[in-house]
Amino acid sequence: MEFLYLLENIRNVVLDKIMLGITFLGEEIPFMVIGMLLLWCVDKYEGYYMLSVGFVGTQINQLLKVIFRIPRPWVKDPDFKPVGAAIEEATGYSFPSGHTQSATGNFGTIALWSRKNWLRIVMIILTVLVAFSRMYLGVHTPLDVGVSLLIAVVLVFGFYPIVKKGRENPKLMYCLFAGMILFSLGAVLFMELYKFPEAAIGEEILHGLKTTYKMLGASVGFFVAYHLDRVYIKYDTKAVWWAQGLKVVLGLALSLGVKELCYLVFGVIPGETINRGLSYFVMVIFAGAVWPLTFKWFAKWGDKK
Repeated sequence: MEFLYLLENIRNVVLDKIMLGITFLGEEIPFMVIGMLLLWCVDKYEGYYMLSVGFVGTQINQLLKVIFRIPRPWVKDPDFKPVGAAIEEATGYSFPSGHTQSATGNFGTIALWSRKNWLRIVMIILTVLVAFSRMYLGVHTPLDVGVSLLIAVVLVFGFYPIVKKGRENPKLMYCLFAGMILFSLGAVLFMELYKFPEAAIGEEILHGLKTTYKMLGASVGFFVAYHLDRVYIKYDTKAVWWAQGLKVVLGLALSLGVKELCYLVFGVIPGETINRGLSYFVMVIFAGAVWPLTFKWFAKWGDKK
């Protein structure tokens, strides 16, 4: 808290806006944009790598939040004031930092996969800036941020050799995705069966429960999409630059639209958590196996033959 008070003393309107912009890089939309850009336009295996680290990291993050149930800094110390505009996205418990976890996974996987030193430096700088922004805004302590960084770095380096070798050995990819499903299923069972203290049961626990179901649905969808592409679709990411742009913009809009439509369709099923899991399952299937069916068409655009 002493460090957060120190940062509070250097706040100003300009820095607040800059840090709010930087911290946005750790949210779900940038994660989806970067993941789909890699998956659809750069290298599908780099996309698998980044998204796998993100899914598992999110699951670990949510479990630690509900196990330790550490309150946000302004709850812990009522005299402390965070930047007001940052509070809305600061959902759930404080420890560890979800934004830091996401940003480190996103940018760390790109840095390790890339062979370009300048890109690695940029990715590392962005990671550090997002982590710092969480403390500057007053929504996380150094402990929250530090543990998230450590977990994400372990996942980044741990998953790298599996995915690299998985291009030539599909069994490794199947094992990775199966492991993600089993871990997510374990997380769901823990959330459903663990007897939380009555005082702790509330919006934070419900948020964690929804997230575990979403990651379970996404992990199963990832497994199915990978199999469909490897055996049947075998899509290529190549296309002229402006076709790539259209591919990403339209694909993201449709993927998000599919998710929202599923929320409505599956809304008839009792239990909002199951609704979330099924919706993310369908969205990942669409993004990984349905939308890529259009890529042969996109590849023809700009072809001079």
